[in-house]
Amino acid sequence: MTKKHRNFINGEWVEPATGEYFENRNPADHSEVIGLWPRCGPEDVERAVQAARRGFERWRKVPAPGRGDVIRRTGELLLARKEEIARAMTREMGKVLDETRGDVQEGIDTAFYAASEGRRLFGHTVPSELPSKWAMSYRRPIGVAGLITPFNFPLAIPTWKMFPALVCGNAVILKPAEEVPHSAALLVEALLEAGLPPDVIQLLHGPGERVGAAMVEHPDIPVISFTGSTSVGARLGEVCGRRHKRLSLEMGGKNAQIVMPDAELDLALDAVLRGAFGTTGQRCTATSRLLLQESIHDRFLERLVERVRKLRLGSGLEKETDVGPLINQQALDKVASYVDVAKAEGDEILTGGRRATGGALDKGFFFEPTILRGVRPGSRLACEEVFGPVLSVLRFSDLDEAIRINNEVAYGLSSSIYTRDVRAAFRAMTELDTGITYINAPTIGAEAHLPFGGVKQTGNGHREGGWEVFEFYSETKTLYVDYSGRLQRAQIDTYDAAPY
Repeated sequence: MTKKHRNFINGEWVEPATGEYFENRNPADHSEVIGLWPRCGPEDVERAVQAARRGFERWRKVPAPGRGDVIRRTGELLLARKEEIARAMTREMGKVLDETRGDVQEGIDTAFYAASEGRRLFGHTVPSELPSKWAMSYRRPIGVAGLITPFNFPLAIPTWKMFPALVCGNAVILKPAEEVPHSAALLVEALLEAGLPPDVIQLLHGPGERVGAAMVEHPDIPVISFTGSTSVGARLGEVCGRRHKRLSLEMGGKNAQIVMPDAELDLALDAVLRGAFGTTGQRCTATSRLLLQESIHDRFLERLVERVRKLRLGSGLEKETDVGPLINQQALDKVASYVDVAKAEGDEILTGGRRATGGALDKGFFFEPTILRGVRPGSRLACEEVFGPVLSVLRFSDLDEAIRINNEVAYGLSSSIYTRDVRAAFRAMTELDTGITYINAPTIGAEAHLPFGGVKQTGNGHREGGWEVFEFYSETKTLYVDYSGRLQRAQIDTYDAAPY
């Protein structure tokens, strides 16, 4: 009998008020049902909010270093359970074990970094313009943070949001993607075992249009952090703006790797293989465009096609697998539709371009790694996010043209350039219109202690990771202490005559 799982609300693992459940299936073998998970509704959201409000009033009074200690212990538990969690993650979302191990490691790194920030929630002490008076600021928590996370990094992205929010003193409500409920539950279990007060964390499962929407609309959730599509992010922006909520958006990307003629080509080749086809292309930072300088275009592309044709598809749990499945049928259909668009626009399919079939592949959502040659700047395959194993190759003549092609899309998350020319590298760092630029590295590979995010339609100015995210999850309070024993008037008519 298939196991029914539960939400975590008000310190208990409970069934949904709706009484409804949805299936969680293995994308490498969709006949395998991993479990049944709650399909929540507004009543479940309301219970979670009220519990989180009580948890916030308790948690905010714990000194920040103590809050950091809980997150550090969580990181230690994740480290001890790394293989168990990685295997569970691969089973429910498909990417190969090396990648899910890296996903867990990102959560571990984030835990240890966030724990240290519990002793570094810096304010400022500055001179007052008046004598016998101190002026300073400090960071304080906001309230209940609603976290809405995607399927492609089932542990890393929730930790990017949750650990800083908790260290800052907020309570959190996590709504993971429907495709990865088990990974979220394992994370919550680790937090509870590490000593997080039970009412500080709430876990709700279900569809975004029911659960996520209710969270965003709820007046007692003042902070929302969302990772997902640009179209959904735009709708969230409208609601949160109307309700005066703080909102962090991390959305799509159409990331380019630029290869200059002086590049170390073997290194650039390894990079695009990993950047384009790692996680089956289901990364917001995936290398979706390859920009090749015309003098190396043909020979580089020939070598790339040869390597791509050797990639092995299959279950991510199998050691020999290079590329796992797409997450579901909808994703498979979307990728196939973009290949149809490429054909209609005259792009040449060098390899791939169809659903992968045969043997065990028939049971999953597999699509052949695909390379498109002759993609033109401004076309759909040059500008739109596919979110699958499809690489668009564009030709350019010089660095000016490469920068122009990179910058013409609506997104601005990640970019990469391979070159030995320091002048080209520094031009790329300053002129590529993205939140992240890599020199001689793939478009993927963010580190936990640095800000992560993009510009234009990729985000709304906030960052995950690093020190900046702690500013998002806290508010500045300014303090003045006047010990002069008399009424002093700042910035009034007595300023010039102040008795210094």
